[in-house]
Order: sequence, then structure tokens, then C-alpha cells
Amino acid sequence: MEKYICKICKYIYDPAKGDAKGGIKEGTSFEDLPHDWVCPLCKKGKEVFEKVEEK
Repeated sequence: MEKYICKICKYIYDPAKGDAKGGIKEGTSFEDLPHDWVCPLCKKGKEVFEKVEEK
């Protein structure tokens, strides 16, 4: 599964880790996050995230 980075604060959403504080279980892909999920650091929505390009 692909990681996504917040363009505002640079938080990286890693599906393997999920977002325990936000109630998101490990293994949840970015696409499967609830539409109202927000970045745990800056509280911005999914629209400010972009896919992390693997090098």
C-alpha cells in the first residue's frame, strides 16, 4: 500500500501503521479512510495529501 504525505505539515500517512489516535486500524489504505478523516497534526482534510513517490 502506498504512503501519502500532507502538503501542509509533512505528516506521512502509512497504511501499515494506520492512525490509532484517529481510530484508523493498521492496514487501512488511504483510499479507504473516511471522507471526514483529517491529518492528526494539522487537522487538514485528505485533499491536502499527495502520494509519496518511492525512489
